[in-house]
Amino acid sequence: MTAASTNPQVGEGSNSHIFWRFWTAGTVSNCGSAVTKVALPLVAVLVLQSSSAQVGSLTAAETVAWLLLGLPAGVIVGRFPLRGTQVAMDLGRAAAIVSVPLAAALHVLSFWQLLLVALLTGLANVIFDVGNSTFLPSITSKEELTRRNSLYNGSYAATELGAPSLAGLLVQAIGAAACLLIDAVSYVISAIFLWTLPRPAQPAPAEHVRTATLIREGLGYVLRHKTVLPCVIAAALVNMTCGALMTLAPLYLVRYLRTPVGLYGIIIAAEGAGGMLGATAATFLQRRFGSARAVLLATTCGGLAVLLLPLSGRGPALISYAVGSVVFTMGVAILSILTRSHRQAFTPRELLPRVMATVRFISWGTVPVGAIASGLLATATGIHVALWLACVPALLVPVILWLSPVRGQRDLS
Repeated sequence: MTAASTNPQVGEGSNSHIFWRFWTAGTVSNCGSAVTKVALPLVAVLVLQSSSAQVGSLTAAETVAWLLLGLPAGVIVGRFPLRGTQVAMDLGRAAAIVSVPLAAALHVLSFWQLLLVALLTGLANVIFDVGNSTFLPSITSKEELTRRNSLYNGSYAATELGAPSLAGLLVQAIGAAACLLIDAVSYVISAIFLWTLPRPAQPAPAEHVRTATLIREGLGYVLRHKTVLPCVIAAALVNMTCGALMTLAPLYLVRYLRTPVGLYGIIIAAEGAGGMLGATAATFLQRRFGSARAVLLATTCGGLAVLLLPLSGRGPALISYAVGSVVFTMGVAILSILTRSHRQAFTPRELLPRVMATVRFISWGTVPVGAIASGLLATATGIHVALWLACVPALLVPVILWLSPVRGQRDLS
């Protein structure tokens, strides 16, 4: 497989203004998505009066796409023009999301439509996410990758901090379904910004090579790598807990603790605070302790902090949920930034889309497992017990990493 640039003007020496347009597209889109993160499950809970199992299946539908499309996504991104693919995914997501408030206005909205919209946007998210992870190294030097990833994650966390609070207030003011219009508009704006970017340098697609062979190469690289593999397993366990929390948060806080919707949005915003702190700390921790040691520290603290969620209660005891979310999400952000930067810096360029897709397939594929399992557990054992059980995968993460070769390294290399 030979490397050939589709456009030589985009490479490691690109001007920073290209990155800032790339960053703006992602940040605007993330603002809308953060609103939908609050509004979509609330449409199910408040508008359609959905059961715990249905809310779990809705969360799973958004993320099961990684199981359906995760591995082929790397091949798709490698074979099609990257910029055009990203724009198409943005516009497709906008069309899917806008159908919900339209159906609600016509009084024909059903849970099955919500499920289909979640699945379609999830499939588009898979392609878009792999494309973004491939795009960034083409406009950033290896030395700048951690800083750029931290900045991108930090802006994402900032939207997670502010947007849920705003979403909670908007849901109270105009309704959950109408809030989704914000996300649809954000995808259109993101598409416009991405279209203004020059085409990124891409390796020439392999001629006459079967898709299964290309997928197998990416999968083999991940499974044989002594550093990448344990980090992927750790991410998979973390995301299993995240998937469970996506299902259980509205059920536990709104239905079980009877928290007002506006306050619910503020509490969920604690995730954004943790993500922003993690993004800010990632570069410092890497320089001070080394990326491997920083990952060990972050996942250990985050695993213990998640226990504060089920220890929370009504009134002032809700602070426990917010603090636990901050520290847990901070650990998740540090793990994500440092391990992703390592893969982007050291993976051969022609393998990068497939490796990133493989990692996402394994790690994000556990999100629907956690979402569905927690919904079923909440129905069978109660919401509070299900929340305790959701902590277990996060507690296993530091155990996996401390028993792996990562323990003996200063840096992931």
